[in-house]
Amino acid sequence: MRDGLALYRGWFSPAAQENLLRDVSAVVRRAPFYRPRMPGSGRPFSVLMTCAGPLGWVADVCGYRYHRRHPVQATPWPPIPASILQLWRILSDYPAPPECCLINLYLAHARMGLHQDCDEEAMEAPVLSLSLGDTATFRVRLEGERKSRSWRLCSGDVVVMSGAARRSFHGIDRIFPGSSRLFGAAGGRINITLRRVTLPAD
Repeated sequence: MRDGLALYRGWFSPAAQENLLRDVSAVVRRAPFYRPRMPGSGRPFSVLMTCAGPLGWVADVCGYRYHRRHPVQATPWPPIPASILQLWRILSDYPAPPECCLINLYLAHARMGLHQDCDEEAMEAPVLSLSLGDTATFRVRLEGERKSRSWRLCSGDVVVMSGAARRSFHGIDRIFPGSSRLFGAAGGRINITLRRVTLPAD
């Protein structure tokens, strides 16, 4: 769209979304969703989270950070599915693979306030975000700007934040329950975010 912010509508076909959901479900069986908490206050997030890859992003009363083990299970995170890694290879021009695949589950009333992804060393690497399930209102505000923009993300859409948009503030304003049948009658939305955390050796 501009400033390194790109939206790919319907990147994944319905059949590809079903395959991705199976891959994500396999991750969740090994690393179940948990509810993170805000630093300091301990207030619970409205979203549930899990991760795949060498590093997982966690949040608790001690702060935000990357950790090699599930905060509840104390087991290593599962590998990032090949179907998701392929997206990074196609849409990212970064010379190293992602290290964190953050998987957020939004139920009907879940939200995510405006925030920056800035806990990584490799800030020049893009952030890729994939939507599965119910439609959501995505809001973004570029760093240094006062006005934000929003649009709806549907199942199969992909957002890439690179360049100036890498440090943008972004979040989810609302979920539209029942807008997708991918998860059946239960509904819900899964957001998959790929990030490179550490700087490559070279």
